[in-house]
Amino acid sequence: MPFGPDELIACYAEGVFPMAERRDDPFVRLIDPEMRGVLPLEAFRVSRRLGRTVRSERFEVRVDTAFLDVVRACAAPAPGREDTWISWGIEALYGALFARGQAHSVECWREDRLVGGLYGVSLGGAFFGESMFSQERDASKVALTHLVARLLVGAYRLLDTQFMTDHLAQFGAIQIPRREYRRRLGEALEQNGDFYRLEPGAAGPSVLQAISQRS
Repeated sequence: MPFGPDELIACYAEGVFPMAERRDDPFVRLIDPEMRGVLPLEAFRVSRRLGRTVRSERFEVRVDTAFLDVVRACAAPAPGREDTWISWGIEALYGALFARGQAHSVECWREDRLVGGLYGVSLGGAFFGESMFSQERDASKVALTHLVARLLVGAYRLLDTQFMTDHLAQFGAIQIPRREYRRRLGEALEQNGDFYRLEPGAAGPSVLQAISQRS
């Protein structure tokens, strides 16, 4: 049975997400962890230093202008990680979701060069963060801050981070059991999140204000 974008969306709606073992892995493996990482939007933490960086607008933040470039940058080898879970097949699936308006990227640019960003899948009032990358200090953190502001303004209820990491913990991410995750997911899927309610070119100060007003 072919596994396409419709099947992938159905998996997300059930709380399952895809991974591969390497870039050229021909198989899509479906993951349903016992403990799930989430980042409660109302508890998102912006450090004083990161707030200054966002406010300074060191990076030009764009939305959905280089989706596949972001995916490929996330899949590129990095120190301590020679391979990736983002196979060519998974990349193609996300490309198809992007073409349907169901996947998005938040990108940090500097002097017209893509230097950081993230991408994920949007479904109802849930956003499933897939991966992020950074080629300059704080670029991915700035992208995440802009994403959270966009989700808050757009009335999203859930930001799924899949796994818990020390990096995400500094922003307020937590782990919850599968049963609790599915309860939160069900509530989020009943909402109609609007990814574009916050204008694509929102400035840093307005992004921080959106977070402070809703947290």
